[in-house]
Amino acid sequence: MWAQKSQDAATDAQDQNPEDSEEDEDDYEDEDEETEEVELIPDPLYEFNYGMWVFNDKMYFWVLKPVATVYKVVPEEIRMSIKNMFYNIRFPVRFVGCLLQGKGEKAKYEFGSFFLNTTVGFLGMANVASHYPFLDPSPEDMGQTFAVWGFDNGAYIMVPFFGPYSFRDGFGKLIDTFLDPIWWIGRNQDIWVTLAIRAYEAVNDTSLRIGDYEALKEAALDPYVAIRNAYVQNRNKLIAE
Repeated sequence: MWAQKSQDAATDAQDQNPEDSEEDEDDYEDEDEETEEVELIPDPLYEFNYGMWVFNDKMYFWVLKPVATVYKVVPEEIRMSIKNMFYNIRFPVRFVGCLLQGKGEKAKYEFGSFFLNTTVGFLGMANVASHYPFLDPSPEDMGQTFAVWGFDNGAYIMVPFFGPYSFRDGFGKLIDTFLDPIWWIGRNQDIWVTLAIRAYEAVNDTSLRIGDYEALKEAALDPYVAIRNAYVQNRNKLIAE
């Protein structure tokens, strides 16, 4: 979208000042090269993805943000404790990811972090391990595992409610779900229990970072592209770690 607008602007500029068209063409060629560099991941489903991004954007401003804003009456210390607990519960996902990538040292640190936070940290409410950098490693998952095994990103896809994924990370997320204790809680009870827990987690997390998404949108020429690139860059960073 941003690239198309740039091309339209270039055409308008040439029409307004034909004498400078040759010089402008060089500028536009440079701009096209920059535009090509913007696409860090194939996006063949752009029309669908853009529509889903608009949907998620509306859901954020119309539902998630208002609910999270009201929820902020809960003291931040409690909300942080809840976030820490959710992170601690998902230890199996990170631990298995480390093992499958052959990162034995990191797996050991993950186990140490889980043990320390579960015991001294009162079931993970306090992230005690964060005081020891080696016990607070970057998280691993199956999407990162597939990347280490040599699988490419595949196409980009924006999933309703869940946000951006690559095909590789999306498939990895499905496997992570079976390692996630929260999924097993719902499986043994009712799927709506799992959905309710995850919805609550989303509200809690959002309450701790209201304003981040808005700042990204305001700073970007094309928020859709900015979010797509931010997703890929963040995933690449995690894979490198």
